[in-house]
Amino acid sequence: METIYTESQKSAYNFYTCDTKILTMSLPISFISKSLSISEKQVSTTINLLEEKATLPFISRYRKEMTGGLDEVQIENIQIAFLKLKDLEKRKKTILETISEQGNLIQELKGKIENSWDSNELEDLYLPFKPRRKSRADKAIELGLEPLAKMLMSQQGASFSSMAERFVKGEVENINEAIKGAQDIAALWISERQYIRQKIRGLFWREGVLKSKMVKGKEEEGEKFKDYFSFEEPIKRIKSHRFLAVYRGQKEGVLKVAIEPPTKEAILMVADSVLKRDGDFKKEIQEVVKDVYTRLLKTSIEAEVKKDLKIQADVEAIKVFAENLRQLLLQSPLGGKRTLAIDPGFRSGCKVVCLSENGDLVGNSTIFPHPPQNKTTDAMKKISTMVQQYKIEAIAIGNGTAGRETEAFIKRIRFNTKVNVYIVNEAGASIYSASKIAREEFPDYDVTVRGAVSIGRRLMDPLAELVKIDPKSIGVGQYQHDVDQAVLKQRLDSVVESSVNRVGVDVNTASKYILTYVSGIGPQIAENIVAYRKQNGDFTARKELNKVPKLGTKAFEQSAGFLRISNAENPLDNSAVHPESYSLVQKMAKDAKCSLNELIGNEELVGGLRIEKYITKEIGEITLNDLIKELVKPSRDPRKIARVFEFDKRLRSLADVEQGMEIVGIVNNVTNFGAFVDIGIKESGLIHISNLADAYVSNPADIVSVHQHVKTKVISIDLIVNESG
Repeated sequence: METIYTESQKSAYNFYTCDTKILTMSLPISFISKSLSISEKQVSTTINLLEEKATLPFISRYRKEMTGGLDEVQIENIQIAFLKLKDLEKRKKTILETISEQGNLIQELKGKIENSWDSNELEDLYLPFKPRRKSRADKAIELGLEPLAKMLMSQQGASFSSMAERFVKGEVENINEAIKGAQDIAALWISERQYIRQKIRGLFWREGVLKSKMVKGKEEEGEKFKDYFSFEEPIKRIKSHRFLAVYRGQKEGVLKVAIEPPTKEAILMVADSVLKRDGDFKKEIQEVVKDVYTRLLKTSIEAEVKKDLKIQADVEAIKVFAENLRQLLLQSPLGGKRTLAIDPGFRSGCKVVCLSENGDLVGNSTIFPHPPQNKTTDAMKKISTMVQQYKIEAIAIGNGTAGRETEAFIKRIRFNTKVNVYIVNEAGASIYSASKIAREEFPDYDVTVRGAVSIGRRLMDPLAELVKIDPKSIGVGQYQHDVDQAVLKQRLDSVVESSVNRVGVDVNTASKYILTYVSGIGPQIAENIVAYRKQNGDFTARKELNKVPKLGTKAFEQSAGFLRISNAENPLDNSAVHPESYSLVQKMAKDAKCSLNELIGNEELVGGLRIEKYITKEIGEITLNDLIKELVKPSRDPRKIARVFEFDKRLRSLADVEQGMEIVGIVNNVTNFGAFVDIGIKESGLIHISNLADAYVSNPADIVSVHQHVKTKVISIDLIVNESG
């Protein structure tokens, strides 16, 4: 039944929303398409696949034909946009229900709410009807001053004082109280007008200046924020890392932060929207206008802009963190080599473990080659014995305390065979060693042994080991504790999933922790895979995965192409070719007059195939080109092989660093303001964005990447690091 609205309800709504111009978008798909510059068909298809529970890696790798070749980043952007719009739909529903319960949901308002795809715009529409704490205007309305406020807004009449005189009764004791009450009501009405809020919001974004000042008495406590003790910058130019630094300073009670547009311009903007050229009561209206901006609009819009700036800064910081994490996860693995790993230390000694080709712990000990014990000879004998006994091929040394000293000690030992020595970034190893995962893997060993194991495995296969550690603990982020933690986790989990599936996973050797991130698997099925493997032995074919409990048809479809079986009878089981394409590849082999084994990896035979011959409605050129690439180089690892890196032998501590020195190092973090470089000592060096290249650099990630080996020059030594880097 259609609700009937009174004239007063309709006029109230029209008063609140007059002259409002609203950008409408009939469909979310159209909105996403325009905002991302991706066709509506591609957006629609991708959303359908996502709604069918297809994963990002699966869609980007095996459904290119359907999406028109969209890559993983584009698909993820569609997903993010769609989820945001779904959240907006929920908010719309709540708003519509609330206004309807009030009896104020006229058809025009309903249409504007339903067609709005901007959260600020939506909240503006809702504002006049939003439940709020009792205000000065509400009290004035209770005193019966609303008619006087309407007279004031009409700006017609000989004398407003004489009009106000009629309302001096009851609790309204004089004309001034009547006028002031009417002005408060008018101020509220004006502050809730959508088009006025839009204008002031636009002024904030165009001309707003972020200002921060030190809180009195916080000089020493807030030393790291000293650059922001008296700071100003237009918000349209402020970088995310500077905003987050100011945000943190405010959160810690060190800084007072405000955003201010030109006050005069803001008041004139409100006045132009309210004052009538031939209107009366100019003085009273001007007082209202000033009050509207300084008391109501400025505070409200400033809070809104701060919130939006924080969201923007979070997005940028998370983007930086995500890319750094991706590079770290995909850093070069040493591979399946017998490895001796050392977690170095002075007083408590160096914990030593030996790992098999598969990363299994086969031996451990503790040595004391450094002060105060100085049992160097005994330590050398132990290391030599372990290298020989376990046929060690590589040595991994953590880069923490005593790392460089331990490296020098190891390199003094003469081994019978060649053993390469690697310095391994141990960030997060201590987190792993005390974790539930570590306790499950090594219930009979203490944290020191677990930490050393993590260092060794990180050299052998960084991806397989780092998936066990909370990404926030790996040390490649920027203000990771200040950003939205839910959004951060979601984004980092997505990066881990993407990286795991890009490399592929050997189903017969993988831990349940890395299996969890395989497309379509998850924690429970990962456990079931490992349990099935223990009970029945190694998988011999991909189709055997169908026997794993809870691994149904959908999970098999999503995961099969990313799981490898190295010794399978069918060679395609050890490739990125999806089982759904097996029959096609067999047809190719038949056409080439050879077996599958002969075809796979034979560039000449594969190159002789005419792919246009295999094009169908379901399989197009994009899919076939991917298939051909995989057949030429099956199961190729996108990662490079680890290589030995040696830090400058002159450096043991910061005291050894001199201005003008040329030093080699490894990039261990990239931020918006530069890159941090590990030079083999406790402290990292900063290459500021201005020093990354001879030309202008807008994004440090365009020049350097995490784990990149670089040659640097010391231009200055500053022991004080502030929040802007």
